[in-house]
Amino acid sequence: QLQLVESGGGLVQAGGTLRLSCVASGRTFETYVMGWFRRPPVKVREFVASISASGVGTLYAVSVKGRFTISRDNAKNTVYLQMNSLKPEDTAVYYCNADKRRSYAYKMDPGAFDSWGQGTQVTVSS
Repeated sequence: QLQLVESGGGLVQAGGTLRLSCVASGRTFETYVMGWFRRPPVKVREFVASISASGVGTLYAVSVKGRFTISRDNAKNTVYLQMNSLKPEDTAVYYCNADKRRSYAYKMDPGAFDSWGQGTQVTVSS
């Protein structure tokens, strides 16, 4: 099982950009589908984006499609989330997670995961 550490969050004005990173410790990172999730204030955790084990396939939530880009570097055991054109409604704690059961990008269910990292806070001011 991978240990995951998120970083890169911060305070940014609407329209700004941030790049989140998630570093995984453990072997066989390249066999996991990786996903980004977020938990807005007083809301439940939701799916943001996922990327296939190979990095070829990606899938996005409708709310971020066209603004966010997920990518991965299997040599560095790292998955990224490039966030452009940020909106106040993107304010949330962002988390990553990993699924070894599948190899393709899919809409990952946050409820399917028992363990989460500390996340990284993203705050977008209007």
